[in-house]
Amino acid sequence: MPGKIYIVGTPIGNLEDITFRAVRTLKEVDLVLAEDTRRSIKLFNTYSIETPLMSYNAHNAEMRNNKVKEMLIRGKALALISDAGMPVISDPGREIISLARETGADIDVIPGPSALTTALTASGFDTTRVLYLGFLPRGKRRRRLFREIADVRATLVFYESPHRLQETLKDVLDILGEGEVFIAREMTKLHQEYRLLSLSRALIEYKGRE
Repeated sequence: MPGKIYIVGTPIGNLEDITFRAVRTLKEVDLVLAEDTRRSIKLFNTYSIETPLMSYNAHNAEMRNNKVKEMLIRGKALALISDAGMPVISDPGREIISLARETGADIDVIPGPSALTTALTASGFDTTRVLYLGFLPRGKRRRRLFREIADVRATLVFYESPHRLQETLKDVLDILGEGEVFIAREMTKLHQEYRLLSLSRALIEYKGRE
C-alpha cells in the first residue's frame, strides 16, 4: 500500500499559532522532513513531538529524494515542514509533491499560517488581483522584473531582506512610480511591525535600517 505525505503549516513566529491537527499529524507520522532541523526542534520541544526529523532543503533535496521515495513505496507516512509557514510557498517541497505522485502516495495538506496571507490581510489592500513574486532577484534582474510587470494592475507582494529593502524600494519607486507600500516585519512576534506609507516616505524612514 502506497505511503502518504502531509504538507504541514507551522507558525511564522508565534509558536502558539499551530493547529491541533498539525501537532497530532507531526506526532503520528514516521518521519518529518524539515527545512532546518535546528529550527524545528524548538517547535517539537514545545509540543513534545518525538518523531524523527530529517533535514530536507534546496541544498540536500537531490540526495534525500531516494530515501523519501523508498519510504513512500514502503507505505510510510511522512510530513514536510518549512522553517515557518506553509511549505512549497517560496520554500522547498515541490520535489516531494512530484515524488508522492510518482509512487502513488496520497498527498494531504494541513493548512496553517502564511506570511503572504497575514501581510495581505493586515494591509487592507485590494486582494481581488494579487501578483506574488516571492523572494526577489537582485540588482539588474530585479529591475528587469519590475519593468516586465509595470503594466500589471494588481496588488504586488514580495519578500525582501532588511538590508536590501532600501534599494528595492528605490527600484519600485523609479520603475513603478509613487504609490502606497505596506511593510510587514516580525509578524506575530513580540516586535511585530505593520507600516502603511508612501514609497517616498518609506525610503526616508527605512534608510539605514536593518
